[in-house]
Amino acid sequence: MSTTLGLLGVPSSAAAHWPGQEKAPAALRAAGLIRLLGEAGLEVEDHGDRPVVRWRPHPTERRPHNLSQVLQVLSDARAQINSIFEAGQLPLVVGGECTLAIALYSAAVAHDEDVALLYFDGGQDLSNAPDNPESVLDGLGVGHMLDLPGTAPALASFGPRRPLLSPERLCFFGYGDPEEDREGLVPSTRFPASDVRPDPRSAARRAVQALGADRFVVHFDVDVIDFYDLPVADVPLYNRGLTKAEAMTALSEFVAHPGFAGMTFAEFNPDHGEPDGSTAHVLAKALAQALGPLAKP
Repeated sequence: MSTTLGLLGVPSSAAAHWPGQEKAPAALRAAGLIRLLGEAGLEVEDHGDRPVVRWRPHPTERRPHNLSQVLQVLSDARAQINSIFEAGQLPLVVGGECTLAIALYSAAVAHDEDVALLYFDGGQDLSNAPDNPESVLDGLGVGHMLDLPGTAPALASFGPRRPLLSPERLCFFGYGDPEEDREGLVPSTRFPASDVRPDPRSAARRAVQALGADRFVVHFDVDVIDFYDLPVADVPLYNRGLTKAEAMTALSEFVAHPGFAGMTFAEFNPDHGEPDGSTAHVLAKALAQALGPLAKP
C-alpha cells in the first residue's frame, strides 16, 4: 500500500447529541486542510465530501436514536472507504461523528480480517442502552462493533462478520472519561489519559505492541483534547483530556508505524471554536503535522 492519503469528508451528525458536527469537513477545508497537508509533504487524493446529514430528533426511533439514518450514512461511507482501500490509499475520513469508526473498520476488515483498531477517544463508547438512556449512537459505536448485550442487531451486524471486532484486536487510548466496562465484558488493553500524559510517544508505541497485529486503523476523536486547551470537541472534556501537543505527538507515533492503515478524524464541532475559523485552522494544522511521518523523503 502506498502512503497516499485518500481524503473523504463525511459531514454527518446523524448519530450525535445535537447538530454541529456536520459542519466539520467544510470548516477544515475552509481552514486550509488540503494546503496544509501538501505543505507537510503529504500526497493526497481528494475524494470529496458526502452529502450533508444534519441531526434532527427522530419521531419514533429513540432507542437507539435515529438508527435507520445512521445506517444509511455508514453504508454510504463504507462504500467510499472501500474504494479508497481498493485504490491502494490510506483512508483519512474526516467526520462527522464517532460511528464513522464502524464504517472504517468494516471496510478495513473486508481487506484484512486481522486488522486491529486503536480507539483514540475521550471515552470508550461501550455503554449499552440501560446505562445510556439517551441512546445516542456516537457513544455506543464500540459496543456495537463488539456486539455487547443491549446493542441494536441491525448495527451490530453491520460488516462482514458479527461481531465485527474482538477485544484482543482493540486498544483504548487516551480516554479521560470514567471506565465504562464495569462488568468486565471487554478485556482489551487500555491506556487512560493519565498513563499517556507523562510520555505520549512511549505510550503510543506500547499501545501498538499490545494490539499484536500487522495492520491497524486509528479512530481519533478530538474530545481526547482538553476543551480548555483547544475548544473543538462536540462533547467536551474539562481538565481530564490530553493537551493538543500530547494528543498529536501520540497520533504521529501511530502514523509512523508501518502497520498504520488509515484513520477517522471525528467529533469536531466548529460552532465551539472561534467564529473566524481560527480554531479550525489550529486543528487542521495540528492534524497535518501529526500526519507528517507519511511524507515521502
